[in-house]
Amino acid sequence: MFTTKVDWQRANHDEALIIGVWSDRKKLEGYVKEIDEAFNGHITQLFKEGDISTSYKALSKLHTFGIIGAKRLYFIGLGRKQDSSYERIRAALGKVVKEIDRDQRESVSILLDTFTTENVAIEQMAHAFSEAILSASYTIQHYKERSNQRDVWLKAVTVYTKEEVNRALQEGAVFGAGLNTARTLVNTPANLLTPSDLIGTAVELAISSDMEYEVLERADMEKLGMGALLAVSQGSVEPPKLFVAKYTGGEKDAPYLALVGKGVTFDAGGYSIKTATGMVDMKSDMGGAAAVIGALEVIGKLRPQTNLLFVIPACENLINGAAMKPGDVITSLSGLTIEVKNTDAEGRLLLADAVTYAKQLGAHAVVDVATLTGGVSVALGDCTTGAVTNDETLYHQLKQVAAHEGELLWLLPSHQPFKDMIRTSDVADLTNSSGRLGHAITGGLFIGTFAGETPWVHLDIAGTAFSARPSDLGPKGATGVMVRTLARLAMQWQAE
Repeated sequence: MFTTKVDWQRANHDEALIIGVWSDRKKLEGYVKEIDEAFNGHITQLFKEGDISTSYKALSKLHTFGIIGAKRLYFIGLGRKQDSSYERIRAALGKVVKEIDRDQRESVSILLDTFTTENVAIEQMAHAFSEAILSASYTIQHYKERSNQRDVWLKAVTVYTKEEVNRALQEGAVFGAGLNTARTLVNTPANLLTPSDLIGTAVELAISSDMEYEVLERADMEKLGMGALLAVSQGSVEPPKLFVAKYTGGEKDAPYLALVGKGVTFDAGGYSIKTATGMVDMKSDMGGAAAVIGALEVIGKLRPQTNLLFVIPACENLINGAAMKPGDVITSLSGLTIEVKNTDAEGRLLLADAVTYAKQLGAHAVVDVATLTGGVSVALGDCTTGAVTNDETLYHQLKQVAAHEGELLWLLPSHQPFKDMIRTSDVADLTNSSGRLGHAITGGLFIGTFAGETPWVHLDIAGTAFSARPSDLGPKGATGVMVRTLARLAMQWQAE
């Protein structure tokens, strides 16, 4: 889809040419000056009269009437260069891509060097553009009589630049595809995405990437003693699954990083049933698994020299005569017993067994990602993912890559009183719920108990995985949060 060229004046068939314009420019220069000269200075006049705005994310369109090869110019305002950042430029690119998609343009080009800033490398801008081409044009499938599914309008993309950016363009497109895979999984209704369907997608990607994989069935879990995962699944006729893929891109004796994602494809809360309004979007309770699957897709295509495990426990949390009940005591794979105080605190039960299993498979470090608690949304809103860790070094690596990808993280405290709260059961080693106080923290620390001494970070995406508002990079609904961060961490992973 992507082609790189230097001479924009040979663009004879592009329907849209994207140009970045800065508000603190003193005069037209480079490509924009060349275009202005082709228009006999009229572009300068349009700037002076305000018909082309340089304000951040302001979009101005101009038909060329055959004066140059491209049919239309799309000027996107970038604001002041001193305020520039990777995420600001990516958002601006997302806005112009959305407009081009609405305009149904089949071929688009960009003067990438017009986005140049000291704050963001040209390779990052190329990555941001190709990622935005896929992510900003993403649409949610609906099931109305009149389908919204259409052929992708955009057929060809040309990048004009004096720099070598082909690798960055490829990488950005792969990231965008992985992000969209995660979004689609989360947006799919639960009756059309059972645990078997979710794991089936992971299996397909593992096969296409030539990764070793296994899928544990109920009988396998019973034999191994995965009492926590099995307990959650008891309320549904859909069988539980546990998927593991192994990627060995580095030395065989090099350490493995495990990415573990919660895969509850629908969460009614069990006997601690959710409210009607609180239940309606619970098809999204497998957002952690979707993020891991999206990262798996990225890794499978880019093939970094790292060693990775992808672990996804999947089931439904429903109610029937066999469902687990408040007060039940279950035995996890680790041997630790758990008193179930709240059946709606089920994600940590799946992850308890999944993290234990990842350790048994040889994981040197673990990152789990889950739509775990409503409390994280109360604390951090819908823009920031909460984190809990037992290892500052691993968290620092994760925070750095999250910042690189423009995804916001906040580390929650792990003080001893919080740890004590999950050991208040009179009849079991642990309780799966110690009440409302600090429950985003205690939920994470519950999982951390099973990580033990293994370096571990927990990411609670309950507030960030699903949005009621569209963004410049996509529609409302699933956000695909943490796909970029997990993929980037996996690509750069090394034990310290």
